[in-house]
Amino acid sequence: MAQEPVVSFSPWDIDVEAEAGRTVLEVADGSDARIEALCGGNGLCGTCAVQIESGAENLSSVTDEEQSVLTEAQLDDGYRLGCRAVVEGDVSVHVPASSRSEGEIVMTEGVEVDFDLDPSVRLYRLELAAPTLEDNTADRKRLFDALQEQYGIEVTSADRLATTELPSRIRAEETEGTLRCTAVVFGTEELLSVVPGTAQSAYGLAVDIGTTTVAVYLLDVRSGTVESVSSTLNPQRRHGGDIISRVQHSQKPGGREELQSEIVDTINESIDEVTTEAGIEPDEIFEAVFVGNTAMHHLFLGIDASAVAASPYVPAMQASETVKARELNVEINDSGYLSWLPIIGGWVGPDFVADLLAAGILDRTETVVCIDIGTNGEIAVYDGETAWTASAPAGPALEGAEISHGMRAKPGAIEAVTLDPDTWEPTLEVIDDAEPVGICGSGIVDVVAQLFLVGAIDRRGRFVTPEDGRGRVRETDDGDREFVLVEATEANGDSAIVVSQEDVRDIQNAKAAIQTGTNILLSEAGIDDVDRLVMAGGFGNYLDPESAKLLGMYPQVGADQVEFLGNAAGYGAIYALLEEAAKAEAERIVEEVDYVELAAWDGFHDEFMEAMYLPHRDLDRYPDVKARLEEVGVDRSL
Repeated sequence: MAQEPVVSFSPWDIDVEAEAGRTVLEVADGSDARIEALCGGNGLCGTCAVQIESGAENLSSVTDEEQSVLTEAQLDDGYRLGCRAVVEGDVSVHVPASSRSEGEIVMTEGVEVDFDLDPSVRLYRLELAAPTLEDNTADRKRLFDALQEQYGIEVTSADRLATTELPSRIRAEETEGTLRCTAVVFGTEELLSVVPGTAQSAYGLAVDIGTTTVAVYLLDVRSGTVESVSSTLNPQRRHGGDIISRVQHSQKPGGREELQSEIVDTINESIDEVTTEAGIEPDEIFEAVFVGNTAMHHLFLGIDASAVAASPYVPAMQASETVKARELNVEINDSGYLSWLPIIGGWVGPDFVADLLAAGILDRTETVVCIDIGTNGEIAVYDGETAWTASAPAGPALEGAEISHGMRAKPGAIEAVTLDPDTWEPTLEVIDDAEPVGICGSGIVDVVAQLFLVGAIDRRGRFVTPEDGRGRVRETDDGDREFVLVEATEANGDSAIVVSQEDVRDIQNAKAAIQTGTNILLSEAGIDDVDRLVMAGGFGNYLDPESAKLLGMYPQVGADQVEFLGNAAGYGAIYALLEEAAKAEAERIVEEVDYVELAAWDGFHDEFMEAMYLPHRDLDRYPDVKARLEEVGVDRSL
């Protein structure tokens, strides 16, 4: 029998046998050779580009997609798209730093939330009279009666597994006719477990399943302290960096089960990590509160997500969901609960509900705009009495995807940029002070804002001619223009790091989506002046507010009016874990917030086209930006 071909991956020095008909990306998948693929291997994004060191003749022919995505220089240097190059024999592949799926930064910090410690999971220490011939009350009733007598709570049910172990556990600590045990009760109504003797603590998890990352917080629910935190990448991203690609994958035979298994396995790995660090057993965890967008909610629970990904974007359910951990093989106590916060509507899911919880949105008296920027941006506007919310499809550009030299936030990513107003010479901030490899989301927003500020692009986003480009703007082979941010000799790669005209357009589209959504909600609310801008989510925390303001990404507000919440979704989940009333507050948010479907709003298209201008077609909406442009002498004409 013929031996399978072998693919050697550098810089890891990994050899992997390749099954017939598999692409380089598919061969790497499942091994320690981690290759980025933001479009899910559909030949669109170029993030899986690899350089063939030897054995190029043992790969399938270059495809039309590769000729479209890769530059002529890259093709001449032996680059192929990992998702399109089919292995037919032994081949050696070098994965450049920009294509490696590793070392990314996951934000787990957020605003501290004030709460009254009142978790759903509680411990009740009990002393019971041991049964006798004269008192042969059944064990479970004896326990329930003791909870009523000693704590005044009426427990009406018991988990099946708690009942199976009840007789031995209540008798394990018996002395002189007295049984000593600790009852673990959920919501004062259901007995989850009985611990012999005195239990000192019980634990819970707050889990934020993001499209890109997963954050898991382990908390002692008796003290409210965070014992350990784990952050990792969402494994589903190998099917696509965007949500739609994953929903499409879920429609393939076995796809839904595969996606569910991947995320559950990752959460279990995180549970193992946080419990090991804290020195506890997973069996001591009795609740996990989950947040994530609507698609992550559906895919985790194994729900068909196809309807929410297509107009009119209807989720399968809206209310909070609570299931036993054992039903989904999540490795906490088998009797414990997995609790999801509710969905507002469409793509405005539990993660944004958690944002609004952390922000205390319904308890404020000022006019507020709350924005969580990502591939799918969520927006809420509150007038002091009523709130409106919507989802804005910003696209992946703000996360560094589908732009010329875009990448995730990891070592080598340019995260901040300033341009000299006279020479346009860039000053870069690179993660870990490494040699620049590409540009992450905060960096590309900075670049476009700076290009606008120095006059390298006009209010329509168009580049000046190369003659006026200070030696930085050049024409491409296909007649477009681009700005050279890092010369090839200074980059950690074989080519210069550039910002193309298409990259600028992508950022304009993203910011226009967010601005349009915000403007529509402000119109619905009848708000002209915003008292407070609340930025939630990791990207909003890293985003330079001045750059965002120059582009018109959010309404005209002063620097002292901006409030950053960090990973508010994670902290909203913590809040719901530690204070049972927060779950009721989440339900109140869903009931009281008016969901607006932007695509159905009359005049949406016109509003979007106005928002494509920098910062907006009507410059008077942004007096601070107008004054800044006048100060630096930028042409404000259209």
